[in-house]
Amino acid sequence: MRFLAFFFNLLEPFFRFGQRHLGLQRLGWLFVAPNLLVFGLFCFLPILINLIYAVTGGVNLMPLTRPFTGAENFQILFECGDYLDLSTCRKDVFWRAIFNTVKFSFIQVGLMVLLSMVTALVLNRKILGRGFWRGVFFYPVLLSPVVVALIWKWLLQSQGAFNAGLVAWDMPPVQWLTDSGWAFFWTVFVSIWAHMGFYTLILLAGLQAIPKDLYEAAEMDRASPWRTLTRITLPLLMPNLIVVLVLAAIRAVQVFDEVFVLTGGGPGSATTFIVQFIYQTGFAEQIHLYGLAAAASLALAFFLIVLTLAQLRLTRASEAGQKGR
Repeated sequence: MRFLAFFFNLLEPFFRFGQRHLGLQRLGWLFVAPNLLVFGLFCFLPILINLIYAVTGGVNLMPLTRPFTGAENFQILFECGDYLDLSTCRKDVFWRAIFNTVKFSFIQVGLMVLLSMVTALVLNRKILGRGFWRGVFFYPVLLSPVVVALIWKWLLQSQGAFNAGLVAWDMPPVQWLTDSGWAFFWTVFVSIWAHMGFYTLILLAGLQAIPKDLYEAAEMDRASPWRTLTRITLPLLMPNLIVVLVLAAIRAVQVFDEVFVLTGGGPGSATTFIVQFIYQTGFAEQIHLYGLAAAASLALAFFLIVLTLAQLRLTRASEAGQKGR
């Protein structure tokens, strides 16, 4: 306590000075100034630099040495003879990455929400070892995405554990990660396995917040399990479902870590997604096209903003609907 008193006594002249010159109403800015400085340095300043890169060209790294090109980078990305034929696009890899990302998002998010919902419903029941199973499903969330990808890569590689099992049963080995169809399937599977526990936890919290009296009343009225699910559980769980849906979609659009370690975007461009395209264009290729990478990242940011606004609107609509009831 003496140390704390000594510490605050040292800060007292500083706060008195701020109170005298800023006033009580503006004194709060003095407390948030360190956080604003950190946000400005590591969030707002990079966004500004990214905007500069997006409207400039060349291969120079320093923004002041790059020539102004306006919207040329966006024109290069979105120039296509026929948007239904990706080979006619000037940057066909960019559009293939978008196509893969959209395909991945629809499949992964749909399965993620469905499996998370089913898992949450099961874990909300009185089953043997319920606490243990809750921990088992949440454990992959605690692992680093790189660690998750390395574990599955060890299992799926040509000389991995899965093929060793097939050979032991006199079956031919399968190219899990070098066949385009299998590679895409495993990117979806590994992503769901790694993150499903987080969304299950959100839905489980929503299920536990539903009053038990409603289920008791439904049981007294002899309502079927399906009717109870569709008339009580799902309507009251809708705010949590919307949060899970939008968060899963945002994460699916930004997928990178697991796929980069697992397949590296291959075979070919079968598992190349938009974030990996940005990384390859700006950093991995021999010629670093920072402008194109910045323009692609702004396109991704715009899409994420749209998803966030959709979440806010859906959440408000769901809350208004519940109040109306």
